[in-house]
Amino acid sequence: MSMKIAFLANSSVVAQAALTELVARYGNTAPAEADVIVPLGGDGFMLHTLHATVNLPAPVYGMNRGTIGFLMNVYNENGLIERLQAAEQEIINPLSMRAMDHHGQLHKALAINEVSLLRAGPQAAKLKISIDGRQRLAELVCDGALVATPAGSTAYNYSAHGPIVPIGSDVLALTPIAAFRPRRWRGALLPSGAKVRFDVLEPEKRPVNADADSISKSIADIDWVEISTETKVRHKILFDPGHGLEERLISEQFS
Repeated sequence: MSMKIAFLANSSVVAQAALTELVARYGNTAPAEADVIVPLGGDGFMLHTLHATVNLPAPVYGMNRGTIGFLMNVYNENGLIERLQAAEQEIINPLSMRAMDHHGQLHKALAINEVSLLRAGPQAAKLKISIDGRQRLAELVCDGALVATPAGSTAYNYSAHGPIVPIGSDVLALTPIAAFRPRRWRGALLPSGAKVRFDVLEPEKRPVNADADSISKSIADIDWVEISTETKVRHKILFDPGHGLEERLISEQFS
């Protein structure tokens, strides 16, 4: 069976060499006309590709030509058509972020891994946290905080000592970054349908920036951020059999 593949690559020498070899062997198709999109790089490039192709029908099968490849498959130039035919599909819903800055401008973005807030000055941030309109934490003094999807729970969330969340658990991780007060607060697990709101306290004295997946420019000087799961958006990611996200999340906890 013929298969139209769109190969994309980041700017690294390794990824560009792989792109040249794969295009010579399998041809190349524009992403809008492809049966499958194959990005070559690391997880950052995979996230960039997923965001850029979210409105296209083709699923995405990444091959690792970067330093980190949690969302990627092992790179191999041989037997690619057979691997694509046998691949298993995972559906991921991203997070929707709405952020208001000091100037009254509303910013919107989607995040596959996490939405993060980080202090932008020398003093710790002060955040108020509300869940579904109910205040849950009047004041969190910290370097920042994030909300992560299960797929993103092994990324920035895990580095911030947040929990790894199983795929299919319908749970989000809310994790503080270097919490100072409450000193022992480690965060919370929330239903995937929860709406999380962070209000920045003393925003002029303690400025805070917001990021969605940290792949575009930060939103500076925010007053508040609202985060919820965007169920209308479905990212289709392909993995080799036995190496899907569920297996990767389990393996990560024993590595």
